[in-house]
Amino acid sequence: MAKHPDRIPATYHRTAGISHFHGCYSLGDDTLWGMVHRRKGADLTLATLRSVRTARPDGEPIYVILDNWSGNKTRKIRRWAARPGVALSFTPTNASWANPIEPHFGPLRSFVLGNDIPSSPSSFIQHLHAYLHWRNSHQRTPDVLEARRRERARIKGERGHRSGRPHRTAA
Repeated sequence: MAKHPDRIPATYHRTAGISHFHGCYSLGDDTLWGMVHRRKGADLTLATLRSVRTARPDGEPIYVILDNWSGNKTRKIRRWAARPGVALSFTPTNASWANPIEPHFGPLRSFVLGNDIPSSPSSFIQHLHAYLHWRNSHQRTPDVLEARRRERARIKGERGHRSGRPHRTAA
């Protein structure tokens, strides 16, 4: 009996539309959360950033790492970040390995999607929130730590391949 590898099935027809997950990670608290939106836009990124500030009502400085998408650099976002206690930092192009939230997306993706595509957007959001709740209450279990370590290694292994550098060969 041939065993098929675990992989996320392709979806060629997205009849229920698409969703974007704006993930947030608190390095100090080791907490993962986020917001799901039906489209991608700078206004929704700003709404997510406001939720980050709300999550830290103590007024302590927050340091936000964003990818280099142009929508993350709009005038409204820069104006919001110009207030005291907020600092934006952008990862260089093709440098997702430098972003501390990236290793958390692999386990999230495999848990929420696994070998099954949720039947509806609400079912996807339900699976997503169930994983986030479980993950935040089991931050230091060996399974979570091992999944993060494997994903971090996978991302770092892609480091030179995405920028067009040739593969290293053993001499």
